Amino acid sequence: MTDWPRPRLPRGLYGRAALILIVPIVTIQLLVSIAFLQRHFEGVTRQMTEGVEAEIRAVLAETRAVPPGDWPGGAVAAADRLAAPMRLRVTDGAGVAPGDRRVFWDISGRTIIATLHADMPEVRGVDLTVTDPVTGRREVRVLIDAGPGPLAVVVDRRRLSASNPHQLLVLMIGAGILLTVIAYIFLRAQLRPIKRLADAAEAFGKGRVLPYKPRGAQEVRAAGAAFVEMRARIERQIEQRTLLLSGVSHDLRTPLTRLKLGLAMLDDGEEVEALSADVAEMERIIDDFLAFARGDATEAAQQTDVSALVEDVVGRARRAGQPVTLIPGAEPVTMQLRPDAVARALGNLIGNAVRHGTRAEVSMETSGRELRLVVEDDGPGIPRERREEALRPFTRLDSARNANRGGGAGLGLAIAADIARSHGGVLRLSDSRRLGGLRAELALAR
Repeated sequence: MTDWPRPRLPRGLYGRAALILIVPIVTIQLLVSIAFLQRHFEGVTRQMTEGVEAEIRAVLAETRAVPPGDWPGGAVAAADRLAAPMRLRVTDGAGVAPGDRRVFWDISGRTIIATLHADMPEVRGVDLTVTDPVTGRREVRVLIDAGPGPLAVVVDRRRLSASNPHQLLVLMIGAGILLTVIAYIFLRAQLRPIKRLADAAEAFGKGRVLPYKPRGAQEVRAAGAAFVEMRARIERQIEQRTLLLSGVSHDLRTPLTRLKLGLAMLDDGEEVEALSADVAEMERIIDDFLAFARGDATEAAQQTDVSALVEDVVGRARRAGQPVTLIPGAEPVTMQLRPDAVARALGNLIGNAVRHGTRAEVSMETSGRELRLVVEDDGPGIPRERREEALRPFTRLDSARNANRGGGAGLGLAIAADIARSHGGVLRLSDSRRLGGLRAELALAR
């Protein structure tokens, strides 16, 4: 029950902030309009109606002195003489139908009818739909039982209800819009540092370092300073790890090189061939370890033609004897990424596909928010319940994939997934509908 409004709220910070501003202002205006304006104009209308009612009483008293034989002409003439200075018009009410009439949106008309009926029992009907045929102004016709016969008193509607109530409404709306604009400008100045912090954090997650200086309110400055310190600490750790890996790489490759030289000087035989294969496997495992530990954080992102990059990776795989095919048809795409890292991830996926299948196909798909590099094979695939496990480092799914085709340290998919995450994307594993094996999607945020 507590989550029901969330899907209806704006997703952006500016939209939610504007909602926080607009809802209270509109609510206040509605409350003022209902509570103040209605009561105020009802009271003013009631007072004005009572004033006109006193004038009608005076006219009605004048008609009571007219003999019944002079009705209705004498009564109308006598009443008209008194009513003219008071801007009232008296006519014979014999042809006027009794009853109250008003349009449904005439809220003040309801107060006029109620006041006249409450104070004058002689009133038989109040018609608020009358219009002067000459001037076109709205009028009120009050049907009165004057004794010998009915009389109709016609009065200008402006004398019975407050005029120009819309001016106050226009003033309120105008003031509300002005205050909303001022508040939004001020709030935008407060939200701009938060947006800059979010942009800097997002860019850093994708391997780009944007210049950022903490600004804004005290809390935003504290968050910005914490982010700058965290970014500097991560950069120091990456630099230290790079130096450490460079030393480890040099120290490990030196004895391996001596072993290779020593084996090369020995006579050929099964034992020498087996030892050479072991040394080669050790080199490959060390390369995988270093590639996974190094990641792609040391490489700078740059504008890259992804189509050309994919063609180059597939071409190198073909020259290495791998049965891989590039599916044409994708439109050329240029985006900001680390080309060497993406090439390494795509190469790992291709190598994984041809290692466990007889052929592989590479395609490129684009959408509004991401670019997908898809590698499919005709191998046994990976069961759905073990795909998350397959993305973990040092994991070998020998029961699901063919282990007799040669394997590594279980880092190929983990390296590709890590590179996808560093580009704001994800590595998805699913079934290949076209080839029947595994479908690996390297999704990169655009």
